[in-house]
Amino acid sequence: MDIMTDKELVTVTIDKYTDLQRIKKANGDVENKELDYQIKVTIAKLSSMGVSVEDITL
Repeated sequence: MDIMTDKELVTVTIDKYTDLQRIKKANGDVENKELDYQIKVTIAKLSSMGVSVEDITL
């Protein structure tokens, strides 16, 4: 069983957040409530890990 370190978990979550941001940007002005929700949840997870998303938000 592989166990992720805290640093690996933060890195994976940041990668997910940046992927979601790129998708949102590519969507243009098209509303996508699920995408917005996934972004909010990912921000909350990163915040709980002590990571500020201000510097990595598109």
